[in-house]
Amino acid sequence: MPAALVNVPPKAKRGAIIEIKTLMSHVMEPGYRHTAAGEVIPRDIITSFTCRFNGAEIFRADLYPAIAANPFLSFFTTATESGRFAFEWIGDNGFVATAAATITVD
Repeated sequence: MPAALVNVPPKAKRGAIIEIKTLMSHVMEPGYRHTAAGEVIPRDIITSFTCRFNGAEIFRADLYPAIAANPFLSFFTTATESGRFAFEWIGDNGFVATAAATITVD
């Protein structure tokens, strides 16, 4: 079962640069391995990550088979106002996972 971990500071001063960290636990399969019977195990990876703040996209990453099985992403943004971060991971076979966090800016 996939599980998302996000680390967003709960509070920040207006104009401060903050770090956001995310980790998605996901059983990955690159699509290069074979079963004992010689059949290819189908690819099953996370292909994209998006972070939105108050509905506006602030960070996006496309992910490929060479990325770690449990992708960790860290990025920075400027605290401009209080609001909600929405995180979304999309992958093969209809995989979609979401998480959210809020921040208070003073």
